[in-house]
Amino acid sequence: MRDYKWLHAFCLNRFGSATALEAMLPQPCSAAELRALADDRYLSLISLRIFRAGLKHSLVDAKWPAFEQAFFGFDPEKVVLMGAERLENLMQDARLIRHLGKLKSVPRNAQFILDVRRDKGSFGALIADWPVTDIVGLWKYLAKHGSQLGGLSAPRFLRMVGKDTFIPTDDMVAALKAQGVIDKAPTSLKDLAAVQAAFNQWQVESGRPLCQLSVMLAHTVNH
Repeated sequence: MRDYKWLHAFCLNRFGSATALEAMLPQPCSAAELRALADDRYLSLISLRIFRAGLKHSLVDAKWPAFEQAFFGFDPEKVVLMGAERLENLMQDARLIRHLGKLKSVPRNAQFILDVRRDKGSFGALIADWPVTDIVGLWKYLAKHGSQLGGLSAPRFLRMVGKDTFIPTDDMVAALKAQGVIDKAPTSLKDLAAVQAAFNQWQVESGRPLCQLSVMLAHTVNH
């Protein structure tokens, strides 16, 4: 595995200057910002991520105001009371994306958020306080306790809300293979631990957030 010095030099060469490189790198939110985000916004973004999966994002985003209305502004205390009959009625609403499995995930994730609120005070506290040195642990927690948050949905949701995370996209997986960190897409606990360890090392060497290292690494593969 190459060190951060190589990664930085490669990206500088690719983008031509430090200014160009910095301009394309994402910035994570602070713990205070993550903690301040209301639970209804977390439920909205979880749901948005789930409905975006497999669909054109612009199509889903254009319909989202109707979702906000149909799901009471994603207030988890209201959404959790939505029963099967209410969800069946939403299947007749042409303003929405009528996918029953995804619609059912919304009240289930409302219950998840309320459970976390009871234990942590707010969902934002869980997200803010989780150490990025074990971000794959947060992926697993979200996938286990939430609904339809497996695969890349958990890391993509975290990127949407601004929590620092890497995302094992096809390009990043190819780059990690080239670095000898893994030999296939990381789905096993062993491979996820290896990827986390590699990013932790690069973070110590660079002081950069995981999201920036993730994007930089993805750009080391040929297109």
